[in-house]
Amino acid sequence: MRTGTATRRGYRGPLRAVVLDWAGTMIDFGSMAPARAFVRAFEAHGVVVSVEEARGPMGVDKRTHIARMGAEPAIAARWMATHRGAAMTSEDIDQVHAKFVALEMSLVREHAALVPGARELANALRARGLKIGTTSGYSREIMDVVAELARAQGYAPDASICAGETPSGRPGPLQCYEALVALDVWPVAGCIKVDDTLAGIDEGLNAGMWTVAVAVTGNEVGMTREAWEGLGAMAQRALRQRAYDRLLAAGAHYVIDSVAELPSCIEAIEARLRRGETP
Repeated sequence: MRTGTATRRGYRGPLRAVVLDWAGTMIDFGSMAPARAFVRAFEAHGVVVSVEEARGPMGVDKRTHIARMGAEPAIAARWMATHRGAAMTSEDIDQVHAKFVALEMSLVREHAALVPGARELANALRARGLKIGTTSGYSREIMDVVAELARAQGYAPDASICAGETPSGRPGPLQCYEALVALDVWPVAGCIKVDDTLAGIDEGLNAGMWTVAVAVTGNEVGMTREAWEGLGAMAQRALRQRAYDRLLAAGAHYVIDSVAELPSCIEAIEARLRRGETP
């Protein structure tokens, strides 16, 4: 046996791409459409769930999300009480998912507005020469609707990878990798993942990317823009702090209120890369 002399090649920048989430990150302040669709899909099957319960598994593919909701003890008990003592089956999950998709196709149209600063952020990324990819828990049929609505508002990423288009989804890294393949970008140390969910943060970290969490516009605060802006300063501080704490505990390298603040993270990350740091 002979030993080679190769050592790991450190990447010192610049950044090459940003992979963004959709609802709660670039569109749909508060990630309202999926949360409301989950609530109504369960209600259609006789089971009342709260918006907070619906938000729990947010970020994973939607069928898995429904299965995880159904496995929660409180929801499972309500399901059995409504369905003559029968536990939720795979067929039940499929039926709830089908209802979810039908509801979501309508709700995304009501909640498709870009979050404040999102279009400007996309323009700023392109001005820096960065490519823009996206990953999502949405299926392609829902994403086609979302992408069209976003394009009409001036936002059109270079590549979009949807749930079901890789062998496994979040919290695994494969959607991120597929996005980088589509963008023809490497190494992962030169890329940022931005998301508002815990599963999305895991996705970025597992991919080996710099990972930025979005707090105020996303799932962790979970309020419409109007509701958020209607709160007093003390209430906003408390909700912001809770969201920051949870997202930092999940391992995010940075947490920001919204994507409008991402340029400051880019500057900080490129400085770290120049110093030889890695994600």
